[in-house]
Amino acid sequence: MRAYIGAAVQSPAPPERVFAVLTDWPRHGEWMVLTAARVTEGDGRSVGSRLEAFSGWGRLGFLDTMVITRWEPPERVEVLHTGRVVRGRGAIRVRPLPGGGSRVVWAEELRLPLGPVGRAAWALVRPVMRVLLVRSLRTLARLASG
Repeated sequence: MRAYIGAAVQSPAPPERVFAVLTDWPRHGEWMVLTAARVTEGDGRSVGSRLEAFSGWGRLGFLDTMVITRWEPPERVEVLHTGRVVRGRGAIRVRPLPGGGSRVVWAEELRLPLGPVGRAAWALVRPVMRVLLVRSLRTLARLASG
C-alpha cells in the first residue's frame, strides 16, 4: 500500500537561498525535527548521490537511505528512499513568490511496511508526521531568511 504526506510553507528568503540550506545535508539536523543527514556517496548535489538520514532520539530510531533521482537547483530535488523502514519517493520544490520570497512544498509517496499492521499504524502516525513536517519546514524557512 502507498501512503502520501506533504506540507508547504512560505519563506521571505529567495528560492536560491532556501534551496541552498535545504540541500546542505550536514545542516539537515538544524531544521528537520529529530533527523540528522549526511552524504555517503557522491557530492550530494547531483543525481546518483547517496544520502543517509537517521531519524529518532538517541539510539531509538531508524536509518533512511536515499538516492537523489532529480536535481534541478534552485527549484527541485527528488529522492528515492531505499531503506528498510522508509521506501518510496520524496520531492521538495521551491518556487518563487510574486514580490519576493518563496514557497516550499515537500511531498512523499511511501510504501508502507507490514501490510495491514502498517496501514493501521499509518492512520495513527500520519497526523503526527504532518505536524513535525510543517514545523521542520517553518524552521527551514526561518534559517534561510536569517
